[in-house]
Amino acid sequence: MKSTQTGGARTRAVIYCRISQDRTGAGLGIDRQREDCEALAARMGWDVVETYIDNDISAYSGKKRPGYRQMLADLDEGRATVVVVWHTDRLTRSIVELEEYIDLSERRGISTHTVQAGTVDLATPSGRMTARILGAVARQESEHKGHRVARARRQKAIAGEWVGGIRPFGWGMPTGRLAKKVDRKTGEEVEEPELDMMKAVPEEAEALRYWTDTMLSGGSIKSLVKWCADKGVTTTRGNPVTHTDMRDMLLRPRNAGIAVYRGEEVGRGKWEPIVDEAKYRAVVAILKDPARRTTPGATPKWLGSLLYRCGRGGCPHFVYVTQSGGRRYPSYRCQSAHGGGRRAEIVDQYVEDTIIERVSRPDAHELLLPAPDGVDVAALQAEAEEVRQRMRNLAGMYGAGQIDEVQFAEGTDTARAQLEGITQQLARAATRDPLVDLVRAKDPRKAWKALSLDRKRTVLRALVEVTLKTPRTGRMPDGGYFDYDAVVFRWKRG
Repeated sequence: MKSTQTGGARTRAVIYCRISQDRTGAGLGIDRQREDCEALAARMGWDVVETYIDNDISAYSGKKRPGYRQMLADLDEGRATVVVVWHTDRLTRSIVELEEYIDLSERRGISTHTVQAGTVDLATPSGRMTARILGAVARQESEHKGHRVARARRQKAIAGEWVGGIRPFGWGMPTGRLAKKVDRKTGEEVEEPELDMMKAVPEEAEALRYWTDTMLSGGSIKSLVKWCADKGVTTTRGNPVTHTDMRDMLLRPRNAGIAVYRGEEVGRGKWEPIVDEAKYRAVVAILKDPARRTTPGATPKWLGSLLYRCGRGGCPHFVYVTQSGGRRYPSYRCQSAHGGGRRAEIVDQYVEDTIIERVSRPDAHELLLPAPDGVDVAALQAEAEEVRQRMRNLAGMYGAGQIDEVQFAEGTDTARAQLEGITQQLARAATRDPLVDLVRAKDPRKAWKALSLDRKRTVLRALVEVTLKTPRTGRMPDGGYFDYDAVVFRWKRG
């Protein structure tokens, strides 16, 4: 609003409006503040040269307020001599910011007028004292509000209730009803399907269970990301699943029915878990293992690449696949680049046939690793919860000044070491033998073909060591030229 009145010089004023939390996105609180401030300016006969707005930004949180910072810059350049706000707490709730504003007001002769609290005279010691008292009161109100909100959210998390945010993969079953909400971009009211965040989405829950079992059977995140791309599975926002997305989804405690507040486990949720807790803990142990290789480079395209050993003259190196050196087909060749190569597709097919034949025998069950003895999963879970509670107690004692920083650090380190040991035991109990699907299958060959290359390589690592020795030359007894006897198997099981 700008005045068109002619005559003597008019006082130039600016309006500042802020709302800390606009739940609807419609900016209704801002509009009401602006209308009241414009009415005050009109009554006083001031020219409003600019209106600055910060919507959905708290003055207490410390977040940058672009409208406020621009206003200070313009006032410092002499654009206006009056600031109009709805209330002093709209201006600032930070003692540091208040002192900055007082200093600017003194230097540039700025007067501040509020709709609710009258004039704030920063030119006098008593006026500045009043402003500082109002600022301290406003900050105390903000701190109390923040404490109440944090406490309410923690209570919700402990009770296992949904505390809001982006819909997590696996949860949010449509109720069949529509819920009204305001679009943040347009400000228009729209209707969207209402979701029950305590109920699992069947197809997403099945995917989570499959991913968990795959990881426990020796699979990789990279293979699961490819699986999602092949199946058309996306994140809850409709984006392609990335390596980071997959890891985050597997590490989410909610999968196992565990409630979390600010990254800390606070108890059991009220929802039914999708994944067994022992399996979840095992996946966490696998993904957070410091020895786990997280930058594997290019994805292998052949079964034995860097898994088969070179057997030429006792060479200790592994072989890889190359088509260099004038070869007409991919061949396994030693990393040290000595001696010819073996045709990759023939070697892989022979190794696959040999593995399938072995897991098809009547005694194939003897290949499976024995189940871990004496692992009481329930007792381990209870012990883990006791350790976590001890860590929470230590944090409370440190915050209350009952223990010093050294005691807190030592106690926390001990508890974390204990928790790591428990997690490893749970992982041992839940980790799945990669041979299980093959040994128990009615048709092992069909089961083998259904495995991804990544899981086939895991079976190979677990079951047998293959060495490619120097082949004989000429025609072999079977009439061909491939020396199968030069492919040597050393079984690790059975």
